[in-house]
Amino acid sequence: MENFLQYINDHREIIYFIVLSVFVGIEVIGGVPTVLHTPLMSGANAIHGVVIVGAIHVMLNVNPDNIVALILGFLAVLLGTLNVVGGFVVTDRMLEMFKKKK
Repeated sequence: MENFLQYINDHREIIYFIVLSVFVGIEVIGGVPTVLHTPLMSGANAIHGVVIVGAIHVMLNVNPDNIVALILGFLAVLLGTLNVVGGFVVTDRMLEMFKKKK
């Protein structure tokens, strides 16, 4: 418990930043009209390619004996890829709705 409290004390600014980011994110997303919510979220899902790059970077720099880190990295790459592909599929489907029919 003492180590946990010391960690929190050492990283207090980062924790404040994350908590503030959560509240700002909730307010920003909460203010988006329902009509724009799906295109906004599909675009955000497509941007999650950063997660894939970060997970690959971590997996390349982790000790090969650390199986837990490798498994978590693999899951991050897998789920990030699904999120990106889903974002592109939903965005494409939304754009198809605005094309003129023949």
